[in-house]
Amino acid sequence: MIKKIIKKILPNEFISIYHKSLAILANYLYGEPSNDLVVIGVTGTNGKSTVVNIISHILEKAGYKVGHTSTVSFKIGDKVWLNDRKMTMIGRMALQKILKNMKREGCRYVIVETSSEGIKQFRHIGVNYDVLVFTNLTPEHLEAHGGFENYKNCKLELFKNLNDLDRKSLQIFDSLPQAKKIEKVIIANKDDQYFGEFYTNASDKKFSYSINKESDFRAANINHENFKTDFSVNNIDFYSPLIGDFNIYNVLAAICVGYSQGISLESMSEFIKDFKGTPGRMEFINKGQNFNILVDYAPEVESLRNLYSTIDLFPYRKLIHVLGSCGGGRDRDRQPILGQMAGERADIIIVTNEDPYDDDPMEIINNVALGAENVGRVIGEDLFKILDRRVAIKKALEIAEEGDLVLITGKGAEQFMCVKNGMKLPWDDRKVIIEELNNRVIG
Repeated sequence: MIKKIIKKILPNEFISIYHKSLAILANYLYGEPSNDLVVIGVTGTNGKSTVVNIISHILEKAGYKVGHTSTVSFKIGDKVWLNDRKMTMIGRMALQKILKNMKREGCRYVIVETSSEGIKQFRHIGVNYDVLVFTNLTPEHLEAHGGFENYKNCKLELFKNLNDLDRKSLQIFDSLPQAKKIEKVIIANKDDQYFGEFYTNASDKKFSYSINKESDFRAANINHENFKTDFSVNNIDFYSPLIGDFNIYNVLAAICVGYSQGISLESMSEFIKDFKGTPGRMEFINKGQNFNILVDYAPEVESLRNLYSTIDLFPYRKLIHVLGSCGGGRDRDRQPILGQMAGERADIIIVTNEDPYDDDPMEIINNVALGAENVGRVIGEDLFKILDRRVAIKKALEIAEEGDLVLITGKGAEQFMCVKNGMKLPWDDRKVIIEELNNRVIG
């Protein structure tokens, strides 16, 4: 509450000075830990958390001790825990503290999911990045940034400044006493329309990846079958338990990072085989029921479009979709669009609460439902509005029949629901699903 009052009173220039000063202070107080780590930043609109987790997996399989921060989870060596901060990029003090802890625990590599909101608030200041990954860019957080160009420029700032950051000389392996010069590297998705704006910035090395265009690392011979994906990269065969073209992009981004750090494609082909996925991202919940349940984050239009394309790769009888949309000034225009997309694809739509913040949750639900009504869905028949998210999930599970697919989107593995007055209520879609499945069986 105090923060909101301060933001209203003080000019934006003073708020920016405060954020930047705090970032510089945090870096100083914690001893500039990123100067002793190889730091990989991952930014873009979609896929960031999964890319972070795949990079972490590859580097760890290659023998390095790794740390990461992402929307989904934190990792310091063998210790991994779900992100309980409800922030993609944690605050300046918290970020520098966790970097220091990673250094103290002997991590060599650190992957930081870097958000536009984090950059806007200067949380990246004092983090000496070595490798930057650009996944893709679609309209998101436009109200918070004042338009798409501002949103894009926040992310571009990282890439424009990379070459100016201090070069490091670090001992990467304990068994090799000599220090290694760490190069500044840019990695970008060539199939994205904004590829050039990110890729053309100065760095020591650059790598591009794609499915549709010639690039340094291009996926070919793609085959999605039986809930797995086969493809080849530069004549090396890959198998992944992940499904969907968007996950191929995620794997390609991670492959580029591994290659930039001296890991061979042949080795990474073996490493990728046992990457099981990221919590709350295309995660199936199976407790013996005769229908499928799929939990995915997919909070915005492009990610939902990718998700719909992916579920077409496996059979289901009827699609029951539970969804909502975020409040707190998060792109209100997308609310009816999400509802329209669900109305065009799902057999039954249940619109429910997600993260309303200080907004009226029923107003958000009505906006989403309106999009479904506009494409012919009827309230009480194939479209339902249920404020209580648990009740909404329960209804979806109750009406699901053999061979159906229950799709629950918007929160993934998030550990809280954000409501008015800054309150955060403990929540996990996956736990609620399991609890309601158990009640269904008992009942």
